[in-house]
Amino acid sequence: MFKKGQYIVYGNSGVCQVEDIVTMNMTGITKDRLFYVLIPSSQKGGKIFTPVDNEKIGMRPVMTQEEATQLIDGILDIEEFWVSNEKQREAQYKECIKSCDCREWVRIIKTLYLRKAARNAQGKKITSVDQKYLQMAEDFLYSELEIPLGIPKSKMEAYIGKRIQQMKQERT
Repeated sequence: MFKKGQYIVYGNSGVCQVEDIVTMNMTGITKDRLFYVLIPSSQKGGKIFTPVDNEKIGMRPVMTQEEATQLIDGILDIEEFWVSNEKQREAQYKECIKSCDCREWVRIIKTLYLRKAARNAQGKKITSVDQKYLQMAEDFLYSELEIPLGIPKSKMEAYIGKRIQQMKQERT
């Protein structure tokens, strides 16, 4: 069970802070069933009520500083994926986003950076579907990383880019 004040990742809502753990006085809900009151970092003034024992939507603690550093240092080794069929690609993106797995978000970002570069080289723009999922994956990843690393979300892309360049230099 999570604690009050703890940051967690909650399904497609991304990073949330546990504001409280309460019971609900509602018809059809047992009086001893506990609910988290979550405050999403992406929605000002928003609140989510979810059962503590919710198994339908993934919930996990935000990464530690060590886990965040390891993830960034391992980005070069995370493989991107290629799916040529547009509908299958979008389904793959959805699954990766729903997984609440940072490595999957990195896979989307890496894949879409490469697709974007390839399309730019052909004089084309990134597709709206690709742009949507790139933005989603970056938002989820950067929102989570800013907590353990203490780096604002707005500066995360530059920080990761610099770290990747350092890793590439160390490998040569």
